[in-house]
Amino acid sequence: MLRIDQKTLAAAIEHTLLLPTATGDQIERHCEQAIEYGFHGVCINSRWIDLAADKLQGTGVKAVTVVDFPLGASSTEVKVANVRQAIFEGADEVDMVADLAAIVEGDSKYILAQLRSVMRVCRAMRPSVILKVIIETAALTNEQKRFACRVAQMAGVDFIKTSTGLHPAGGATVEDVALLKSEAPNCKIKASGGISTLEKALAMLEAGADRIGTSSAVQIMQELAGR
Repeated sequence: MLRIDQKTLAAAIEHTLLLPTATGDQIERHCEQAIEYGFHGVCINSRWIDLAADKLQGTGVKAVTVVDFPLGASSTEVKVANVRQAIFEGADEVDMVADLAAIVEGDSKYILAQLRSVMRVCRAMRPSVILKVIIETAALTNEQKRFACRVAQMAGVDFIKTSTGLHPAGGATVEDVALLKSEAPNCKIKASGGISTLEKALAMLEAGADRIGTSSAVQIMQELAGR
């Protein structure tokens, strides 16, 4: 198993809270935990991005939000508008769900145009905003995953993210992380969905994940500290 110190592991984790019932007080506590442990960022619904951005200002912890979550079925115009608004409200990074129907159908023209439209918004910012594209790997065949990787690379996205964590098909697997890393060498990989233990987190990193999204971040760090 991969050997890693607490600081390095924390820097790879996005402390995630995407419950629709999460309150402002919970978001503030979430940010405080991220600062305490030195997590890369907090990943929260866009409803709270301005609050998180204010709370995290000057700490080095990134404010990350999701767009078109969890279905990915909105039009390109809606996705572009939502990404722009999230950035203006303080998002440092955006995790956007891909148009999954376009992936299943192999409609490269549609999904490539959509990703490029969103990328233009992210790249127009100073500093540039990181874009992660969620492809819901558990719901796709290997060929569909390869197709998604090819299109994501062509569009120039920063990360391919495995899962929303809400699809009934499941979340991240080490096999999918390894496949994405192999098929999209120019993109970084974020593993998310069902990563609730230290063992799972380390397995994802060993398989090639650059970032871990988890709602169990504190428990994972406590598990490492207790070793």
